[in-house]
Amino acid sequence: MTVCSALAAPGVFAGWEPATAALLIGPLVTCLRFGVAHTAVTVCWTVFLALLAGAGRGFSASPPFSLDFLALLTCGGLAVTVAARRAEQDAALARATEVARVAQGAILRPFAERIGGIDVCTRHYCPVQGTTVGGDVYDVAHTPYGTRVFIGDVRGHDLDALRISAGVLRAFRDLAYVTPRLPDLASELDARIGAELGPEDFVTALFAEFVPGEVRLVNCGHPAPLRVGQWTKLLEPPDHTVPLGLGPRPALQRGWLQPGDRVLFYTDGLSEARDADGADFPLLQGVAEALSAPLPCDALDALYALLTAHTNAPLTDDVALVLCQPVEKTTWDTPTATDAPTTEAPEQNTPLTDAPPPGRYPTPSTPPC
Repeated sequence: MTVCSALAAPGVFAGWEPATAALLIGPLVTCLRFGVAHTAVTVCWTVFLALLAGAGRGFSASPPFSLDFLALLTCGGLAVTVAARRAEQDAALARATEVARVAQGAILRPFAERIGGIDVCTRHYCPVQGTTVGGDVYDVAHTPYGTRVFIGDVRGHDLDALRISAGVLRAFRDLAYVTPRLPDLASELDARIGAELGPEDFVTALFAEFVPGEVRLVNCGHPAPLRVGQWTKLLEPPDHTVPLGLGPRPALQRGWLQPGDRVLFYTDGLSEARDADGADFPLLQGVAEALSAPLPCDALDALYALLTAHTNAPLTDDVALVLCQPVEKTTWDTPTATDAPTTEAPEQNTPLTDAPPPGRYPTPSTPPC
């Protein structure tokens, strides 16, 4: 309204003819930045100022004042209509965003429980401004072959990413209980979701299977998990392959676990977080410090606090964290399902990666294959 008053001043005090037409700027700018109420008040104010400007010219200037005034009323009405339409679109977008977030919350079930002899705790943070949902996805299944963990990252942050995430989780839950070999699980899931992916879509994925004394992994283009115990170490795959949707060739990887070891699965929102100077988050140091907390959920909260302290700004990507810690006992609970085949051993020629020195690790209750 201050701008409108300044524009009207020449017409009121100096009889400047274009002053009334210049008042159109106020409602047009207001409707693009504010809501209906602000726009309507601005239109009323400009109409009042136009009358003052017309009075300053004695309503006799050329072109006729009535034409200017009619144009101002018409544009004012259009400005209010535009503001109303924009408010409706913003409300519809807000409703769609809320629905998407609720749907994602239903898809990404939080875990803080013991599943098949594994203490599992999860966290998901999606602080990205201006997006609807993130592309991170995870799940845990207690199967006849051991406790299986899946974590992935769908390309994008929109409703398509949510649709693909739902399809990936649905396929994992269907296949995890009936597919004995972990590489076959990855291959069949890739084939199952292929029809749902566009030409530029892909899903980085990491599959894990916990059995006594070891963790078996299949990594399809996903950040390597961290084993945290006496040392903190990345469990890098010996052979890298591409994400799901790009024709991966899954390969089995096996790693030892000793009592007290934890395995952290995460998405690239953690490993690629940077501070204002572009420095990466110190992954190994930060994880080792945070995961020294005795309770898994407290450890994940501490890790996220370290992450946000490092960036000192809103994160640029969502973050999913899954922390698994085997229970210290010689035998683990396994489901007694009768509708699933018996457990098959992994490939005989698949070595245990990062094999421990003799005597450092206990012998698993079932010898490694």
